Amino acid sequence: MATHDDGLGFSSRAIHVGSEPDPTTGAVVPPIYATSTYKQDGVGGLRGGYEYSRSANPTRTALEECFAALEGGERAFAFASGLAAEDCVLRSLLAPGDHVVVPTDAYGGTYRLFNRVARPWGVEHSIARIADVEAVRAAIRPETRMIWLETPTNPLLGIADIAAMAEVAHEAGALLVVDNTFATAYLQNPLVLGADVVVHSTTKYSGGHSDVVGGIVVTASGAHTAAGEPVTERIGFHQNAMGAVAGPFDAWLVLRGLKTLAVRMERHCDNAEAIVEFLSGHDGVTEIFYPGLAGHPNHEVAARQMKRYGGMVSFRVRGGEDVAVKVVGETQLWTLGESLGGVESLIEHPGRMTHASVAGTELEVPADLVRLSVGIEDVADLIADLKQALDRLA
Repeated sequence: MATHDDGLGFSSRAIHVGSEPDPTTGAVVPPIYATSTYKQDGVGGLRGGYEYSRSANPTRTALEECFAALEGGERAFAFASGLAAEDCVLRSLLAPGDHVVVPTDAYGGTYRLFNRVARPWGVEHSIARIADVEAVRAAIRPETRMIWLETPTNPLLGIADIAAMAEVAHEAGALLVVDNTFATAYLQNPLVLGADVVVHSTTKYSGGHSDVVGGIVVTASGAHTAAGEPVTERIGFHQNAMGAVAGPFDAWLVLRGLKTLAVRMERHCDNAEAIVEFLSGHDGVTEIFYPGLAGHPNHEVAARQMKRYGGMVSFRVRGGEDVAVKVVGETQLWTLGESLGGVESLIEHPGRMTHASVAGTELEVPADLVRLSVGIEDVADLIADLKQALDRLA
């Protein structure tokens, strides 16, 4: 079996790691092991490492091996959703009395997890601008055990300097966790830049076809908690003990999606760049958020740590919230819907949809904001649809 130490390129690893031909039939696609239990080799003896599918399943193992190879990690762990993956990270690596620094711009569900689940459990957090290294450093307390990043952020496409943040975290004896969902493992590898843990919602680009919900955690080799416990062992124990694992069919769908991730991301990026160029010339648009723009405040950091700038674009419209809500309802080819990262283009109003849970907090998003998940359709059609919607309301 190929591993991430074989010097293979990204697409070769995505296609072959975890997906060697079946030794019995020669099938080139890993089978879906739809089983809950396994015949044992005697009492207490595992059959090839398997005893019960909460603990391990061959289809899930294939996905985890592939993801570890793509992110350059020690191990990967597949979960039933992105939030299940994040929850496992928090419960594995934090304890009541600990403190986390979280970004001013983040997915609403992530902030809800910190604010309404982790806080009552006894884990406090402070909010800091992730683009400002000194602001993050100033937010650290003696009990800080983790810095949590999204980069690019959701939905304002902010960029954090991962290597600099890793240095700040490690100086404080804390772990750096990076949500790499927007960038994907194809465009950015936080573990290579010094992060300790990477999380993804595999529902998004990794699956890529809007037909699966899942999450992944990838751990860096040699990462330890402040108490000296191996991060990989902590995550592995809690994955099994808590049980929010990816089912075999879901794991199979994500593994299938990874095989085309590189070619899809190139098209997502191409289309997003063309959409940004169009928006830049439209009078109804007042501000564009995209790290590929030379005027983005952290464009140089994005250029240094990302291969390209991704398929997510956000923009503000002239006329306020009412116009933004009408724009997302006027498109025809763009689908009004939550989520992102599928082959189809999605449009949404974050303030009333994905980020409604942060209304009234420091993470509240502009009311006139529209978020685009740019798909892989013909970009001329996407631009024409956006143009008619904006022109109608300009």
